[in-house]
Amino acid sequence: MKHLNNLFEMKSNKEKISMVTAYDYPSAKQVEAAGIDTILVGDSLGMTVLGYESIVQVTLSDMIHHAKAVRRGAPDTFIVVDLPIGAVGINDESDLKNALKLYQATDANALKAEGAHLISFITKARAMGIPVVSHLGLTPQSVGVMGYKMQGATKEDALQLLNDAQAVKEAGAVILVLEAVPSDLAALISERLTIPVIGIGAGKATDGQVLIYHDMLNYGQDHHAKFVKQYGDFSQGVSALKHYHEEVRAGQFPSDAHTYKKQILGELE
Repeated sequence: MKHLNNLFEMKSNKEKISMVTAYDYPSAKQVEAAGIDTILVGDSLGMTVLGYESIVQVTLSDMIHHAKAVRRGAPDTFIVVDLPIGAVGINDESDLKNALKLYQATDANALKAEGAHLISFITKARAMGIPVVSHLGLTPQSVGVMGYKMQGATKEDALQLLNDAQAVKEAGAVILVLEAVPSDLAALISERLTIPVIGIGAGKATDGQVLIYHDMLNYGQDHHAKFVKQYGDFSQGVSALKHYHEEVRAGQFPSDAHTYKKQILGELE
């Protein structure tokens, strides 16, 4: 299993880190078999596998349920699990209780928390022994306020993002995810921070990249962001299902090759 120290060594050696989301046992098995460095059990599971309108509906119980399945499918991979909206940012007692519950129940290697406003939580979680991955830039849990758009586009916003990145690192964040920020800004942040910086829509100069499993494999997704590249096409599953439906209707399936043939009727008489 890759450990946090391995990821720091990869940054130090300028070896790129790969991260892919996974939400269940079979996808996690595939990701581990492919040799991906890290798995993110993201709250994006709300839309990709649960059919919610947004991640706002995702609960702590949802995250625990899916993260446990991912760990069973990828026992030897470094796994990061999202803290869903409302799980932290309330008060110290509640935040740490929820974080500890998620961390213990899922056997995660780290938890991910969105936003620079969670500096205090990162510090306290680190003191408790829970590694925290920070997520800055476009933070999906806050799109109701910020919208789906590039972040750090103005000089003022870029400086704020630089300061926030340094602040979460100093608070104890072990990894930083940067989403939808200009590539030159992401490069500067990656250069300045001593912790690994994983980008999504942040250019190639970050220490690693993350993509959503369902986006990169065109699996049930109707819309793809600019930064998504498709590496496969699972949408062909509809054609396969139609073929199955037609064969059942026509009496072609199951054929003899898919049928148990031992004759026992005579023995029953």
